[in-house]
Parts: sequence; structure tokens; C-alpha cells
Amino acid sequence: MTIAVDFDGTIVTHEYPNIGKELPFATDTLKLLMKEGHQLILWSVREGELLDQAIDWCRERGVEFYAINKDYPEETLGNNNHFSRKIKADIFIDDRNIGGIPDWGTIYRMISHRLTLTDIIRERMGEVLQHEHPKKKHWWQL
Repeated sequence: MTIAVDFDGTIVTHEYPNIGKELPFATDTLKLLMKEGHQLILWSVREGELLDQAIDWCRERGVEFYAINKDYPEETLGNNNHFSRKIKADIFIDDRNIGGIPDWGTIYRMISHRLTLTDIIRERMGEVLQHEHPKKKHWWQL
């Protein structure tokens, strides 16, 4: 899959224009996704030197992106007559999602097991309900 990943607030805490602290397991998860054959696109509002700093920060931690703020590395206005700022990706990982960003372990499970957030919530609700309210036996059950 092609996965577009935001930087500030997603890989690191949101301290733009500075680089925040890494969110737990962010780069480990990204490296695992790359190892599994997914193409990662860095999708950030950063430009120029601030973007270079983010790229270098990721590279130092072993995360190399397939493309940065574009669909593929060689993309330019000249070779893509349908050029758009909107990235074409299968999945977007961004802290600005409705409801925020799940933890990186949940993100990995969603991608690797093709689960939706609804699947995860139902799974977790089932665990809570099962532990808090065990099913009562009816008179016809032994």
C-alpha cells in the first residue's frame, strides 16, 4: 500500500517549527511497514529548510520515504499534467483525523490486519463488556 504520513503531531509531538519528541513507537512502526513492502510518503506542511530537518530527523532513525509531498519521487509539473497537491495514497496517517491519531501499535494492527477503527473499537468494547458484565445464565442453560 501507499501510506501518506504527516510529521508534526503524528511522528513527533506538535512543536512546529521545532521538531518535537518522537511519539512512542512511531519510527519503529514506520520501519516495520517499510520492511513489509509499503511505500511511505512524507506528507507535511513543512517546506524548505524545515522540511529538510524533518527528512533528516527521520533518516537518522532509519525511516526513508518513497516520496516527499508528492505521489512519486520524480513527480514535477512537467511530467504530470494532472499534478495536484492532493497526495494519492491508500491510507493517510495524520493527527488531524477526526478523533485524533490512535497509538502506533493500533495503527500497525489496522494496516497489517486490514482492520478499521470501528473494528478496533468493537473489539475493545467486547473485552470491556465481557470483563465488566459476564453474561447471566438463563434458567434453561446448565
